[in-house]
Amino acid sequence: MLDIKLIRENPAGVRDRLKTRRCSVDIAALLELDERRRAAITEGERLKSQRNEVSKKIGVLKKAGEDTTEIQHQSRELGEQIAARDADVRSIEETQHQWLLAIPNLPHESVPEGEDATQNVVVREWGLRHDFSFTPQDHVALSETLGLFDFERAARLAGAGFPLATGAGARLKRALIQFMLDMHTTQHGYTEVAPPHIVSTAAMIGTGQLPKMAADMYELPADGLWLIPTAEVPVTNIYRDEIIRQPLPIKLVAQTPCFRREAGAAGKGTRGLIRVHQFNKVELVQFVPPATSYAALDKLVGDAENVLQALGLPYRVLLLSSGDMSFAAAKCYDIELWAPGHGGWLEVSSCSNFESFQARRANIRWKNAEGKNEFVHTLNGSGVALPRLMVAILENGQQADGSVVLPEALRPYMGGLERLTPQA
Repeated sequence: MLDIKLIRENPAGVRDRLKTRRCSVDIAALLELDERRRAAITEGERLKSQRNEVSKKIGVLKKAGEDTTEIQHQSRELGEQIAARDADVRSIEETQHQWLLAIPNLPHESVPEGEDATQNVVVREWGLRHDFSFTPQDHVALSETLGLFDFERAARLAGAGFPLATGAGARLKRALIQFMLDMHTTQHGYTEVAPPHIVSTAAMIGTGQLPKMAADMYELPADGLWLIPTAEVPVTNIYRDEIIRQPLPIKLVAQTPCFRREAGAAGKGTRGLIRVHQFNKVELVQFVPPATSYAALDKLVGDAENVLQALGLPYRVLLLSSGDMSFAAAKCYDIELWAPGHGGWLEVSSCSNFESFQARRANIRWKNAEGKNEFVHTLNGSGVALPRLMVAILENGQQADGSVVLPEALRPYMGGLERLTPQA
């Protein structure tokens, strides 16, 4: 959430930066509402001061034994006026709060302006794309031959988009989770947490999923709860409504299932594991001092890259344009894996700096070096998401005989298994 003080002090600058996100906000109307709020507060304070003076007079008159009927009537009238002003302030503040919740974060000055993903900038590319001597298969065909997933039975269980991993597929999934958690906790300095997979509406608002993206989420309306779309939600909200008194940065990692409706998604890009409604993801979340957040973002991207480098998978890093960033991000990098069977790049991680946007919504502060309470900066990134990682491992590791060679770093987590072989 943006600071109303920032909007008040630099309305033109806020308006211009929002335009780069192709977002139009009536800043003048928002500031007019803010003026009404401040005027109502001022009037309420004037009335309270007046009532205090009247109360003193009542005490003096009572001590003197004089009649206080008229002045007590005046005090009651002032009380009614104060209650009305307080109600006005609450009503205006709620309207202003809802308005601010609907405004996206301001892009950092280093974010390239653009309409959509076509204006994203490739920052770097790592690894060599394998030159196959045969036509590579996609992961759906490979998983059928290898017996890794049963998409048909999964559809009968829950509908399309809810994969069923079987045999070596389930083992590969478990091995990748363990491999990534071990790397992030032992090499990158993260502390592992295991959060709830269901959260409150307040938690979803805190990280920016609500109210904008409600259509893509799974709600449990009878309970006022939501299935998590990412571990970012529960992990970031661990410190909601708190003043953090321990040293920053705080670096947390969690592995959870994620649930997303992906409303409107259809077509070739949704086949198999490419776009699913339930999937597992290892998520990295950081709480850092504002002055260090962009250096932390660069390091966070590197933590996700290390996973892919250790697995020997070709990837590229993109700096997202202003028109392609998520609602809450101030700056975001995507990491995409090369999938030869799919014939294109697949996003496997998004790493974002939200600055104080989420912290302001969730009221997460820290005691800074001057001893003052200040909103922290929050960051998060996938480290990484499993479905497309598995796609890349299968499609890049496939051999002419239909087998798939596993990355060397993953083999200890697969009981020493070097390759997946077709079922007899």
